[in-house]
Amino acid sequence: MADEVLEYKGEYWTLSGQRLPYRRDKTRDESFFILTLFAIAKELSYAGPLPAAEKIELAVGLPPEHYSILKDKFRAYFKRSESVQFSYNDKPMTILIRDVFVYPQAFAAIAPQKSQLKHHLRLFLIDIGGYTTDVLLLRSGKPDMQFCRSLETGVITMNNDIIRRVGALHDMQIEDEHISAVLCGKETILPADVKDTIRKSAEQHAKDILDQLRELKVDLRSNPAVFIGGGSVLFRDYLERSPLVASASFVENVNANAIGYRTMAEGQLSLLRT
Repeated sequence: MADEVLEYKGEYWTLSGQRLPYRRDKTRDESFFILTLFAIAKELSYAGPLPAAEKIELAVGLPPEHYSILKDKFRAYFKRSESVQFSYNDKPMTILIRDVFVYPQAFAAIAPQKSQLKHHLRLFLIDIGGYTTDVLLLRSGKPDMQFCRSLETGVITMNNDIIRRVGALHDMQIEDEHISAVLCGKETILPADVKDTIRKSAEQHAKDILDQLRELKVDLRSNPAVFIGGGSVLFRDYLERSPLVASASFVENVNANAIGYRTMAEGQLSLLRT
């Protein structure tokens, strides 16, 4: 029996452990809107008793390289002209999405402390996510949207490769959770040789990312970097030891982008209301 069920337009949805495939354009169908309704429903449930209709502002993000191309389309995808009616775990909900704010990922993650980065003439923000690694250049703390790069490689592509490699070398089936546990130094019952394969494969993946960044003229030997995202946490040990990285700091909160979206949206709303 599913723990969470959402009904929208006569169709029923539940969350599963399966990932949606990578999509550069997430507006092609309703999948990401449905996922957003789940998130909104959870937030409203935590807030307590619901009014008849909740008016909300939505803050979302896009990879920096896709931001200028897709931001208007992304905003229109979430902005509905009429109220949205759905039910979450048999609880009826009605929301009116009054406005949608779209921000570039990576920059959003450092928004709360961006004033501290102004003294850097050039600094790269590198967001290692599930399917992509996104790069944004800051010049004296301001984003240079003309210098955005995106690699279609991340933690999920690495995990898929490691799972295949462990299966071929050790005749053993492992999952993402095993890989994360090994890289985070958590206790597992995996044999030492399997752990060694996981660590060596992760180190090679981190090196491949740095090599690809250099090909895109992102040289971290001459420019400091701030690493963001769940992948950065997993690769931290390798990144800090790499001769290709001269100065690195890390934003370890995997929710940093979402917190940044909220911070920037609240600031924008306060300006609109004055």
